[in-house]
Amino acid sequence: MPKKIIEIKVIPRSKENKVMEEGENKLKIKLTAPPIDNKANFALIDILAKHFQIKRSQIAIISGVKDRNKKVSIEL
Repeated sequence: MPKKIIEIKVIPRSKENKVMEEGENKLKIKLTAPPIDNKANFALIDILAKHFQIKRSQIAIISGVKDRNKKVSIEL
């Protein structure tokens, strides 16, 4: 399967979960989840799965697990 690498800026503890397009292979995502115990990372994977209409298992955070700026691999 082809993989796509996307750069993501996460804004945790927002009022809503929302995907905001920023350009080619870049997204800004607001999450209501706090950045504690990987809650924001799990919420990020959930929202990306819904956004791209794919399974959660097709998404992997490849860098920035503990950072707001992340690189995510998506199998299409």
